[in-house]
Amino acid sequence: MTIAIRLATDDDRPALRELFLQARRATFTWVAADSFRLEDYDGQTRGERVLVALDGDGSLAGFVALWEPDRFVHHLYLAAGQQRRGIGRALLQALGWPEQPLQMKCLRRNEAALAFYEKLGFAGIGQGQGADGEYVLL
Repeated sequence: MTIAIRLATDDDRPALRELFLQARRATFTWVAADSFRLEDYDGQTRGERVLVALDGDGSLAGFVALWEPDRFVHHLYLAAGQQRRGIGRALLQALGWPEQPLQMKCLRRNEAALAFYEKLGFAGIGQGQGADGEYVLL
């Protein structure tokens, strides 16, 4: 498996918008699919450091968006079929983790993501309620 990680560029934006839309619709099945919009990516990642993971053929395999002032991972999404290949871990490592701590929120109903983060050693340090449901602060 060959994965390249680099900073996102403006040329990546169309593919990032599509991945963001499709991944959220597939993951957050309890939210109305039509509430997610292609342009959501722009507003939700504004001012964040975005790294992309590219598969061996150059296609977008995933991305991570970091709010740098708080070392807060705002988004980590993989393209369909790219899970369990080490891409999520590689994206977090590209942010300096585990040497540099990170924080994030994960919806409780997103059980697969919670299991992934727990397997990596992230632990719950708080909880809350957001527009999409109850979350765990890791």
